[in-house]
Amino acid sequence: MKNKLRGKLPFTVCAVLVLVAATVFVARLTDWQLIHGAEYKRMANRSTGYNVETPATRGEILDRNGVGLVTNNTHYKIVIDKVYADDSTLDSFLLSLMELLKTTGDKWDDTLPVLLQDGVFVYQEKKDEEIQTLLETIEATGEVTAQRCIDLMCRRYHIDGGLSDKEKRALCSVRYNMEISGYSNAVPYTFASDVSRSGVSAVSENTQGVSGVDVQTYLVRAAKNPTLAPHVLGALGAVTEEEFKELSHSPKHYTINDTVGKSGVEAAMEEELKGEGGSKIIQRNSDGTIVETVETKESKPGNTVYLTLDEKVQQATAESLERNIKAAQEAGRQAARSSGKALQGEDCQAGAAVMLDVSSFAVLAAASYPTYDLNRYSSDDAYYAKLANDKTSPMYNRALSGTFAWGSVFKPVVALAALEEKIIKPTDTVNCTQKYDYYPSNVVQCMHRHDTVDLRNAITQSCNYYFAETGRKLGIDTMYLYAERFGLGEYTGIEIEESRGTLAGRDSQGWMPGNTVQAAIGQADNAFTPLQLATYVATIANNGVRLKTHIISKITDYERKNVLASYDEPVKTEESGVSAANLKTVQEDMLGVTQDAVGTANYMFGDYKIKVAAKTGTAENPGSDNTAFICYAPYDKPKVAVAVMVEHGVRNNYSLQIAKDMLDSYFFR
Repeated sequence: MKNKLRGKLPFTVCAVLVLVAATVFVARLTDWQLIHGAEYKRMANRSTGYNVETPATRGEILDRNGVGLVTNNTHYKIVIDKVYADDSTLDSFLLSLMELLKTTGDKWDDTLPVLLQDGVFVYQEKKDEEIQTLLETIEATGEVTAQRCIDLMCRRYHIDGGLSDKEKRALCSVRYNMEISGYSNAVPYTFASDVSRSGVSAVSENTQGVSGVDVQTYLVRAAKNPTLAPHVLGALGAVTEEEFKELSHSPKHYTINDTVGKSGVEAAMEEELKGEGGSKIIQRNSDGTIVETVETKESKPGNTVYLTLDEKVQQATAESLERNIKAAQEAGRQAARSSGKALQGEDCQAGAAVMLDVSSFAVLAAASYPTYDLNRYSSDDAYYAKLANDKTSPMYNRALSGTFAWGSVFKPVVALAALEEKIIKPTDTVNCTQKYDYYPSNVVQCMHRHDTVDLRNAITQSCNYYFAETGRKLGIDTMYLYAERFGLGEYTGIEIEESRGTLAGRDSQGWMPGNTVQAAIGQADNAFTPLQLATYVATIANNGVRLKTHIISKITDYERKNVLASYDEPVKTEESGVSAANLKTVQEDMLGVTQDAVGTANYMFGDYKIKVAAKTGTAENPGSDNTAFICYAPYDKPKVAVAVMVEHGVRNNYSLQIAKDMLDSYFFR
């Protein structure tokens, strides 16, 4: 008997526990639904949660000294929040808000393609696409006049028919924009997107106690000086479907509505600059009071990118380029008028200049002219169309992507190759008769008859005859192999877009022996970028060691407190294979270009405060001749290397003056 009772005990205990639990549950349900059901329902109705996305903040771009180049600037906007707003009085409130902004000179966001002109509603010209979208949105069919369109909108948005036409149109504009922007409890509406401080003060003072209107801050990304370095900084644009697929593998989260870097630093540093948006749930009760805010994802701004550019040197370079190119063009026009001959420099409209730090090959300046306004490029479609149709190609980055015939600035590498290969000795002489005709089909003309010249005279006076003969003996294969080592016709390693250029012989088709003498004086197929020429002369200054050219200095967090990565340490990419003795010979000869009385740059740098090693160049090409100049300074302890190209400049003094202005900005600011 006792065993039977003992066997039933566990079952009895479980049954009792289940019964107790069921009793508690039923009692709780009774309390929730019958006793306090109405109260809990009222509480639920009074509290609503909304998921709010916080925008991503893109990282900033600074120069080497922390000067802002592309920064996020604080702006103000007026926002209407549907949760707070009283819809029954919203129209009258909007009209009063419009009048208030008018007193401070601010404008509300008005994009309706219907205008009121002389008391008549008309469609705005050149807005066919916007008008079609409007008519589809308000479900208008058939032929719809502008007046009919406004009438349909007033009916759709329940706008008071007793208002003036001006007031009707204004309210139609706001209500329509609210509709197409998705205005809802979860999506506030931006009534005015860029309000002045006086407008902010006026709105704040006059809307106290009014629910539904809020003045908010937001960040606008813009170039501080939009024409200074747009080719380097690059632009942003809407992500394409193809880009979106590629970015789906990125650790950063992208949406189809994101903007991404399209060129320059913005594109190259996309992963670093991209910020991550956040999200939060806002719990509000029925009168709009925030009961609770829960952050579900913390926003994270993008990192800050420091460039190697020096803003002051960049500014001086850009200004000098513009000034001297315009002066060269005017001089060409005067020469053409007085001589009656064309191609005197009147077609000079463009150029570029680059300065490198010799110790690291960091880009201190890279300017291209003509330039353009980076801010307008990104926001003004008409301006972009104008740029695209401009024959001077202002959007073309001549400093990094432009390839040009440089002429005699190529001669130092020919000299270095010939010395190292023992084709010549510094004391060897050639008799320059002005006309080198070893190959009758490739006659080389010298600017002057130099008579007996050695290497020093050939470089300082830029004797074509001497280098044509030297190049013939050297041969094109050896010539271009040494040119490659010094960075000509080679990618420099810079982080943003660049051209490889064209190296005569290596990149030529149907090469003939006679072409070699043209290549030796910087002609034939030789075409290099200003960046490559700056790298080339920096390699000469750095005793034949070529470093990786770079424009990114370091990456920090957004607040600029912690360095996440640094790129300032020099990276060796090539040894030229030229002996110290031969390098010294050519370096001294380049110093002679500025210091010898017969040197082609003596008139500009003969009495300069710092000794400069250099080489001038003039190159034939379609149109007037290009003029070029390369140099490094100081000669004894090189710090910077410079390359300048003036397209169709004809006269060397303009390219030399640009280089002088650049050196002044670095050494004597």
